[in-house]
Amino acid sequence: MTDELDYADAADAVYRSLLERVGEAAPEPRLGATRRAVEILGDPHRAAPVIHITGTNGKTSTSRMIESILRAGGLRTGLMTSPHLERFTERILIDGEPVADEAVARNWEEIEPFIAIVDAELDAAGEPRLTFFETLTALAFACFADAPVDVVVLEVGMGGEWDSTNVADGQVAVFTPIDLDHESALGTTIEEIARTKAGIIKPEAAVVTAFQSPEALTVLRDATADQGGTFAVEGGGFAVLDSRVAVGGQLISVKGLAGDYRDLALPLFGRHQAENAAVAIAAVESFLGAGTMRLADEVLQQGLGGVTSPGRLQMVGTEPPVLVDAAHNPHGAASLAAALGEYFDFDEVAFVLGVLAGKDVEGIVGALAPLATRFIVTVPDSDRAIRADELAASVSRAAGADRVEAVERLDDALDEARAWAEAGPKRAVVVAGSIVLVGEAIGIAADREWGRA
Repeated sequence: MTDELDYADAADAVYRSLLERVGEAAPEPRLGATRRAVEILGDPHRAAPVIHITGTNGKTSTSRMIESILRAGGLRTGLMTSPHLERFTERILIDGEPVADEAVARNWEEIEPFIAIVDAELDAAGEPRLTFFETLTALAFACFADAPVDVVVLEVGMGGEWDSTNVADGQVAVFTPIDLDHESALGTTIEEIARTKAGIIKPEAAVVTAFQSPEALTVLRDATADQGGTFAVEGGGFAVLDSRVAVGGQLISVKGLAGDYRDLALPLFGRHQAENAAVAIAAVESFLGAGTMRLADEVLQQGLGGVTSPGRLQMVGTEPPVLVDAAHNPHGAASLAAALGEYFDFDEVAFVLGVLAGKDVEGIVGALAPLATRFIVTVPDSDRAIRADELAASVSRAAGADRVEAVERLDDALDEARAWAEAGPKRAVVVAGSIVLVGEAIGIAADREWGRA
C-alpha cells in the first residue's frame, strides 16, 4: 500500500509539472516541437499503428467505442483522449484502464531529461517551450510504447493539422460531426475548420466520417483524394439502420462497410451515440480488414456492450435524478436536448450551467431552453470561466430572466437544484456547459454518495 501511495504522489507530481507549462487553452499551432520531442525519444509514436480521431463533438465517445471493440477482438489497446474529468491519468488508457501511476512516474522520469533538451532548443530559437498538451502527447506515446500496445486510438486535442497528436500517421482517419467551435484557433466557418481537421488525413489512409454538412464533406473528400486514400461516409458506405430505447441505453442495428449488425446493446443514451457507434464500427472494419471483413457479432456485442463514456449523459444521482453531460457548444447541447426528450420522461428539468469564455452561450441555451424549467448558472473551476453574473445575463437574454438564477459555487448550485427537484414529481437536474464543470459535479456526487444508476 505504501508503494501505491508513493506512486500516486509521484503521478500527481508529474501532473503538477505539466501544469507549469502553457495550458490547453493556448495551443501552439506547430508540429515541429512535438516532432523533435518524439524524435529524440526514439519515435515512440511509431511503435504501434494508429487510428486518429477528430471532429467537433462525439470524439471521446467514438474513440472509446473504437477502443472497446478492438479490445474485445483481442488486441492490446492504447487510448488517448482529452480533457480529463477527475484525474489526468484518465487521458492515457492501457487496455481500457487509466495508465498506472507507477508507469506514469517511471516514463516521466525517463523522458523528462529529453523534454528539457527540447525546451532548451526552443528557448535558443526564441520559441515557446513545449506546452502542456505537447508534453502530455509525448508522455502518452512513451507509455504506449512501454506497455506495449498493439494499436493506439488517438483523439486530437484541438483541430488536427497542427495538433501535437498529428506527429503520428494514422492508418485510419476518423471524423465525427464538424461544427463551429474554437473559432479563434480553427477558423470562423465550417469549411475552414474542416480544412484544419482534414490535416490528420495521411497518404493512403482510410477515411471514415460521420454525416457532415456539404461544405465539410467536400473538404474531407478532396483531402482524401489528394492523399490517395479511401473514403466512407455515414449514410453512404455505412449507416444506422435502427435505434430503439432499451433499459440502460438502446438497441441499435448498423449497416457496416462489410455487413449488417443487428440488435447490438449500447449502454449510452441518444441517437447521436448510435451514430457514433456506426462510425466506430466502420473505423474498426477499415483498420482490421480494409472495410472488406465482417466483424464477429460476439466482438461487437462485447465491445459495444461494455463501452462507457463518462460525463456523457451520465447519471450520477438517482433520488432525485442528476445527470451530467459534457455539452459545451450548440451542437452538443442540441444532441443533449434530443436525448433527454427521447430517453427520459421528466416533466421538469433544472439545468446547472457553467461555461468557459469564448463559447456560444446563447447558442447553448437556445438548444436547452425548450426543456428547461429553470437555469441555475454557476462558475467552473477554471481561470477561463465566465462570471456567474455575466453568464446569468447572457442566459436571461436567451431564455428569459424569470427562469435564471446565479449561484457562485457549484456545490451550492447543486444543493439548490436537488432541493428543487425533490420538491416535485418527475423533476431532474442536468449539469452541462463545460467539461470542467461536469468533472467537478461527478466528484461531488461521488463524495456525497448520491447513488449511481
